[in-house]
Amino acid sequence: MNMTNRYRIGVIGHTGRGDYGHGIDDVWHDIAGCEIVAVADADDAGRAKALKRLGASKGFADYHQMLDEAKPDIVSICPRWLSEHRDMVVAAAERGIHIYMEKPMTRSLEEADQMVRACEATNVKFAIAFQTRYSPRLRVIRELIDDGQIGEVLEFRGRGKEDARRGGGEDLWVLGTHIMNLIHHLGGAPRWCTASVRQNGHPITRADVAEGAEGIGPLAGDTVHAMYGLDDECAAYFASRRGAGSARFGLRIFGSKGIIEVRTGSLPDAFLLTDSSWSPGKSGVKWLPITSAGVGRPEPLPDRTAHFGNQLACHDLIASIEEDRQPEANIYEARTTVEMIVAVFESQRLGRPVSLPLENRRNPLAMLPM
Repeated sequence: MNMTNRYRIGVIGHTGRGDYGHGIDDVWHDIAGCEIVAVADADDAGRAKALKRLGASKGFADYHQMLDEAKPDIVSICPRWLSEHRDMVVAAAERGIHIYMEKPMTRSLEEADQMVRACEATNVKFAIAFQTRYSPRLRVIRELIDDGQIGEVLEFRGRGKEDARRGGGEDLWVLGTHIMNLIHHLGGAPRWCTASVRQNGHPITRADVAEGAEGIGPLAGDTVHAMYGLDDECAAYFASRRGAGSARFGLRIFGSKGIIEVRTGSLPDAFLLTDSSWSPGKSGVKWLPITSAGVGRPEPLPDRTAHFGNQLACHDLIASIEEDRQPEANIYEARTTVEMIVAVFESQRLGRPVSLPLENRRNPLAMLPM
């Protein structure tokens, strides 16, 4: 595609089936040189509301028709539900249209592989809304790790929100995707996974599998414990138990000289503890806040809207198009998060550690014994 400094934006939503995500649609009003030219939504009432809200001149019930007739340069794939992500991405990629998409990526590795091949075939740039990845505070955290401020990194520990509805398998899919991406970004690609997935106190079987919410597909488990092997003998852990509470949602990075804690978001809460014992009560060392300016310094950025993370991602997507490079949170990283999630269920199915990349690209929950 012959790109210019102005970009035509198409928006795909689906009212009642994931709607318009978390600001994935109207963020383009804040990006200079971008104009929302069309909206697609199979729901008539939802489409009418979106047209008014987004100020687009054309609406379509069929997103294929929108892609063909409105001819956007970039499309926002907004629904939170996973069930249509594969088809929407492939349709846009086949037409050479670049993509910004709500997380999680998709519901199986088969679909993820198809999405990757479609984008590769037309050199389409795909960015996913892992907003923490674009945070200026995360850049500071990377520098602290690289500079040895917590010494040798020994392990990562992440937990989901663990609320009464989603804790366990659904938490792993929907919110664990953020944690998996941070582990991958800061710790490198996982080499193996061993995991336990349980339902009502017993290892899951096919009888426990049901259709998950938000188009996830087959889902099971109210308790998840997973361990990943990273490079340099470093390990990563993720756990979620239904109803355990959301206060721990985030990631801790444990090093030989201290700990970094980071939550999620465009300006996430983040803290540094320079204590090799990992015990501030014993050492007397205090947790220090990490801001965009560094450790213990006031945050120089003003209060930001909910769009800030999306704005950073969209600016990077446009830069990746013009520089012909991959976006910061790109399709390959999105697939790795899916692989890390699926590996949990595959390890449970086989009853042993599994190597990554996984040989089995099918959904392990559809293959469980009774």
